[in-house]
Amino acid sequence: MRISRKRYKKPVNIEPQYFYNEKIRVPEIMVIAEDGQNLGVMPTHEAIRIAAERELDVVEVNPKAVPPIAKIMDYGQFKYQKEKEFRKLRAGAHRVEVKGIRLSVRISDHDLAIRCEQAKKFLDSGDRVKIEILLRGREKQHPELAFEQVSEFINQLSNVIKLKIEQPATRQGGMVTALVTKT
Repeated sequence: MRISRKRYKKPVNIEPQYFYNEKIRVPEIMVIAEDGQNLGVMPTHEAIRIAAERELDVVEVNPKAVPPIAKIMDYGQFKYQKEKEFRKLRAGAHRVEVKGIRLSVRISDHDLAIRCEQAKKFLDSGDRVKIEILLRGREKQHPELAFEQVSEFINQLSNVIKLKIEQPATRQGGMVTALVTKT
């Protein structure tokens, strides 16, 4: 039995980290109260004391400012809101994939029309489409037929939807491929 030595890499979490209370490392911060009032620049330990009196936390909202800006608020509620926004952004993001449409040199017109409709669906959803023709046997001696079929398919598809040809038809071994996207 073969044992795989490859480690699975966990996806990198790009969620921003916020420092709060004793985790704030700078000696002085600009403090904003929970109602939005500017309390001014003060030592970090003084801001933590004021927040503790109000039973809240000091959260560093802009660490790159000079001095860093911190706000007095409930850290748990703040973190929950930020996580909720982050999840909403990730759910709305669409990863562009390359979808494949495989044709043949001897494909019928009806099958070509069905492949064209499928490619249109892929392009409408924001994906790229890779058009492939696998050359078999004697077809390898006549790759020009495959190039004609790919160009015919692209012309038929461009009548339905506006296309941008990312990679024109090229022969790679026993295969002719082209890559198109929606403009």
